[in-house]
Amino acid sequence: MRISNLLIGAFLIAYAAGASAHTHLKEAVPANGSTLTASPEHIMLTFSEPTRVTALTLQKEGEAAQKLAPLPTEASAHVMVPAPKLAPGKYTVSWRAVGTDNHVMSGTVQFTVGGPAASASPPHAGHDHH
Repeated sequence: MRISNLLIGAFLIAYAAGASAHTHLKEAVPANGSTLTASPEHIMLTFSEPTRVTALTLQKEGEAAQKLAPLPTEASAHVMVPAPKLAPGKYTVSWRAVGTDNHVMSGTVQFTVGGPAASASPPHAGHDHH
C-alpha cells in the first residue's frame, strides 16, 4: 500500500509540474545576443509547441518600433517573417503569443548588425606615423 501511495504522490507532482508548463521560446534566428555581419533576411522564432503569435515588432536602439508582418493566422511552432534591410546597430525583436492553453506570453530577442569588422575605423589616408 505504501508503494502505491508513493507512486500516486509522484504522479500527482509530475502532473502538476506538466500542467503548469507553458509554451516557451526554444530558438530565435538571429540568436539572442548575437552579432551579425550583415542584415538578416528573416526573423524566425521557434516555440516548444504550436503557438499563435499576436504581435511581432523590431526596434533599432533609439528609434521607434516597427511591426513585422505577415503574422501566421494559425498556431505554429515555427514563425518566420521577412526582415527589412537593417542598418548597423542594436536591435530588439519583441513578441507576444498565445499558447494552446490560452496562456499569453511575451519576450524579446536582442541582436546587433555590424560586428567589430564592419564598424572598425579604416586607417586615415595620408596620416604619417613618425
